[in-house]
Formats: sequence, C-alpha cells, structure tokens
Amino acid sequence: MTVQPAELPILASASAVRARLLAGAGVQVERIASGVDEDAVKAAFTGLDADSLALALAEAKAAAISATYPGRLVLGGDQLLVMGDRRFDKPRDKCEAAAHLAAFSGREHELVTAALALRDGLVLWKHTDRARLAMRRLTPAAIDAYLAGAGEMVLDSVGAYQLEGLGAQLFERVEGDFFTVLGLPLLPLLDFLRSEGVPAWAC
Repeated sequence: MTVQPAELPILASASAVRARLLAGAGVQVERIASGVDEDAVKAAFTGLDADSLALALAEAKAAAISATYPGRLVLGGDQLLVMGDRRFDKPRDKCEAAAHLAAFSGREHELVTAALALRDGLVLWKHTDRARLAMRRLTPAAIDAYLAGAGEMVLDSVGAYQLEGLGAQLFERVEGDFFTVLGLPLLPLLDFLRSEGVPAWAC
C-alpha cells in the first residue's frame, strides 16, 4: 500500500543521515528543512546544559515545521559535541575541520544527541542520549590525509567525521550507541513511532 505524503511523519531536518537511518528501518518520512537559525537558539539558551540545549534545538526545528503543517507528526533532532567545557559547532571549512581534529587528537569527547516528536506544537515524546569517543593521537600529516580522503563530507558533521565511513580510522574506542553517534537515537524513536502506528506493519 502506497502511503500518501500527507500521511507521513515529517522529519524537520536537512540531515541526509537521519533520513537514511529512518528509511533503512522501514520508516518513510517527508524531509523538510526547518530553516531555524541555530546560532540564535543557542544564544537564547546560553545557560542550558548540553542535553537540554540539544532538545531545545530539536524542538525549535520541529515547532517551525509544525506551525505550517497542522495535524502532522513532526520529528526534530539535533546533536552537540562537547569536550570538557567546550562545545563545538560544524566546521565552516576544511581549515576549521583540521583544527577540530587537532583538538580531539588523543582525547575523549562526547556526542549529545536529542530527538523529539510533536504534533500541533505539542511535544509527544523526547529523548536524549550520549556517546563517548576516544580519538587516537593524530599527526598533522594524518589529519591532512584524512581530510583529503573524506572530502566535503567533513563539513556535514559537528565532529568533522562520519564514523560509518573513513572517520572510523580516527578512533581507538567508542562507548555508546552507534545510532546516537550518527545523530539519531534510533531505537527509542522507533519504539515511539510504533506506538503511533508508524509503520503499520511493525505495530
């Protein structure tokens, strides 16, 4: 049975990875980027801890879409990278990506991943999770070689790496859920979606 777009959950994200994870699990979504100014949201919530901020960002994205699509189930997600007292944003260029990797070299950092679902502005479900990653010590030559091999994809993630690809070479240890590292607490989200009848065959 073909599901009409108006019946699908909306993923309020430009992330191809999140959409791919859901599609791989058999969940069809309509992907609509929210256009939310993340820097403005972060500035408005400077006192929040990383988990609460990640949820606030996810909610801002979902709420922006929900306001335009009444009655639709809207999913929002966000991810932050924290190392000690520092929070890192997506690198703006390869120079900044190299600086990120140099900062992570030989150290541990955490990825804080949040997801939520709302309908008509009402939050129905929310979840955060953390993963801890230990990056091996990298020489400047190794960083340059990795950036050359990974290409522009390094600008798509907050840590300048994709663990499911060439970025796996950067690490000596990962503690936590693989899907959380990729940017979506997938198993808890699927549990919620099944409670909403999505997809129908899995309920």
